[in-house]
Formats: sequence, C-alpha cells, structure tokens
Amino acid sequence: MAKADIGLVGLGTMGSALALNIADNSFDIAVFNRTTEKVHSFHDEAGDLADHITPTETLEEFVAALKTPRAIILMVPAGKPVDGQIDALRPLLDDDDLIIDAGNANFHDTIARMECATGPFLGIGVSGGEEGALFGPAIMGGGKREHWDRVAPILEAIAADYKGTPCATWMGEEGAGHFVKAVHNGIEYADMQMIAEVYGIMRDGLGMDMASIGDTFARWNEGPLQSYLVEISGEVASATDSKTGKPILDVILDAAGQKGTGRWTAIEAQHLAAPVPAIEAAIVARNLSSRKDERAMGESLFGAGPQSILQGAVTLDQLEQALIAGKVICYAQGFAMIAAASDNYGWALPLPKIAENWRAGCIIRSAMLDDMASALTEDGTRNLMFAPAFAQYLKDNHGALRQVVSVGTLHGIAMPALASGVAYFDAMRTGRGTADMIQGQRDFFGRHGFGRVDASGDDHHGPWDD
Repeated sequence: MAKADIGLVGLGTMGSALALNIADNSFDIAVFNRTTEKVHSFHDEAGDLADHITPTETLEEFVAALKTPRAIILMVPAGKPVDGQIDALRPLLDDDDLIIDAGNANFHDTIARMECATGPFLGIGVSGGEEGALFGPAIMGGGKREHWDRVAPILEAIAADYKGTPCATWMGEEGAGHFVKAVHNGIEYADMQMIAEVYGIMRDGLGMDMASIGDTFARWNEGPLQSYLVEISGEVASATDSKTGKPILDVILDAAGQKGTGRWTAIEAQHLAAPVPAIEAAIVARNLSSRKDERAMGESLFGAGPQSILQGAVTLDQLEQALIAGKVICYAQGFAMIAAASDNYGWALPLPKIAENWRAGCIIRSAMLDDMASALTEDGTRNLMFAPAFAQYLKDNHGALRQVVSVGTLHGIAMPALASGVAYFDAMRTGRGTADMIQGQRDFFGRHGFGRVDASGDDHHGPWDD
C-alpha cells in the first residue's frame, strides 16, 4: 500500500480543515484522532479527497502509514496535550522523524520542547481560522532551517498565495514562528478593538442603524482601510438574526472571548521593554467586557454614554481617518516588538518577509501590508511610523484621530485602543518629555541616579543627596 506524504494528529475544526487542504493539493495524508469515530466520519465526508486520506485507528497504524523520514503535524490544544502527544509518538518514531506543532503554542513552550526533543521539531503558527486552514492560511515557521526545508514544499503549496508568492515563511530558530504568530494575534486584538470603538461611535453617538453601519464599513474597505477585518465588519453589521429578524449585532452578548495569545503578546512585550499600548488596551477591553454585571451596576449608578447626540461633533470621514491613523500606530508597535525580540533572542527575524507573509490568508491581512513590507525593506531599524508613506498617513489623519477620541471621551464613550494610539503618537513625537521628573523622584527616594543633559554617565544625583 502506498504510504502518506505527511501525517496529522487532531481532527478538530482547524485540524480537519488543514488535512483537507493538504489532500486538495494532491498530497497523501494519514490522519489520527483519539476518538476513532471522528477519524472515520472525517474520511467518509471527505468526498473526492478521500482517496488522498488514510484513516488510522491507532498511533502504531498511523506511524506505519507514513513515508520515512516521517513528518507529523500536531493540531491538538496547546499546553499539556501537546506534550502528551509528543510523549506518545516519540517511542514509535525513528530518530530523524519530524514533529510539527501547528497549534497556538506559547513560544516559550516551543523553545523548551526543542531543547529537550529527541528528534527534529518545528513550531509553526497558522493563521486564517477555519476558512484559511481549508483554502490557504498564512504559515509562520520556527526551528532549524533544515527541518523547515523538509516540509516547505507541502506548507507552501497549502498556504495562501499573494500574487504568486506563498504566505509560508521560515521566521527563524527555536520558537520564532510561534512568537511571530503571537504578535500577529496581538495586532489582531488591537485592530478588532479599534474597529469596535468606531462602530460604537456610529451606533451610540451618531444613532446609525446597522444597515448604514454595514454600508459604511463596506465603503471604507474600498480605500486605505481595505482589509479582511474591515470587510467582515461590514458583513457582520449587515447580517440579520434568523430567529428574531433583528440585526445580529443586536442579539449578540457584548462579552468578548479570548484564547490567550494576545495576552501572551502583552506579557512578552513587558519583558522586552517594547511598548504595545494598543494591544494592551485591547486586552483590557476584552477583560472588562466580560464583567457584564459590574458594567450594568456602573450604568445604573453613573448613567450611560450618549444616545445619538454627536451629530455635527464628528463625521464619518473623521472616523475613517481615525481608524487609518490607529491602524498605522498599532502595526508600528507590533513590528517594533518583533524587532526587539529579534535582538533579544538572536533570531534575525525577517521583518519585510513577515509583512509579506501577512498579506494573504491571515486574519490581519490588509492592503497596507504591501507598503509596510516595502518600508521595512528600505529600513527595518526605524519605527514604521517614521517611514515616509506612513508618516504622511499620520500627518494627514492624526488630527481626526485626536478629534474622535476627544469627542468620545467628552461624551463618555470608552475608546481605550484609539486613545492609546493618541498617547503613543504624542509620546513618540515629543523630543523632551517629562521623565526627568520621574528620574528626579527615583533619585530622591532611592538614590538611583540619573543622566544629565550636559554630562555623560547615569550616576549623577540631585542636591537633596547632600
């Protein structure tokens, strides 16, 4: 019997879609799931692709169905399930058989797994949701380049394609792939939050109905904001609930979930001293959204924000401009964090390639990413906000961002991510800030020392030291 080119363990939503994608690209794949029924139902429902799929009932049968040296993709929940699956597989494998963790792993866990691995190991980030996994995701690889090269033909074939370039890229050693995927997800959190804040202004401040909001997002998607998230925001706003006939957003509970990758990004940013306030604000907003009872109590105590009172105070054009500026600032923070990690971990992360990798397939795909790739190719050491094209975006649009945040704040509409964008922008364009006061305070109570503008060194002290 002919043996499979690659194996996959874990036939959940993402695993099943990825397996079908592999089969649809004419690669033979063996599949295994801890529940045998799932394996057979998946094979039975694969239609014409079933000829490329080998269902297996035991790990021994699964391993035996693969060509050597073997390559096995794990699509199991992050954390202990990954370690358990590796422990179950390794005794059955040869020394040169490759295990690929394609789940949402914490990159620190990936590094630890590589350090103790008894055979080849890759950690790859896969973005695009179920649709991306099925029709072409963005894939971010981490580990030894030679191990990536072994499976690159398959991964590049199943990845999204941007004008002939596959969105499957080796990012670097160790946990580089999962790290880049985590930052992708952090940017995703911030982008979604900023869109939600602008939606809130339209709904609560301008009194727009959902159909008009949907049309507005659709129009914006034809300009600089063209992106997957803006596109689907228009579709979500325009959708109708089949049970009640109401706009679907009117019946969705306003409590956002999260899987943890965005939170990991914010935590790691603190370790790297890489400021990502837009991502942090988005995480805080999600956490606050889950406190539904407390928010209801707050509304009863302090009153709600405005209902249709902002006409004339802010326009739809200003909202679009605010979102453009916020998006540039958010992505600039994300790429600056990637650059900091590249230096800290010695990964030499390819910033232009990362931007190119995100142009298709992934959740944050956006028309701006092509220009970002060009800007990072010109100079990967500067903050993306300072690249000519994006500096012009900010010159043209930061006034509108400031206006939108000011109006929202004056009228009690929470705008944490967009407000953080204003603060970051202002801090990054202020040649002399106010940290001199902080350094003076630190020296006063702790004799920590400070630098002087007229002398070298950072061990100077104030007159209170006497």
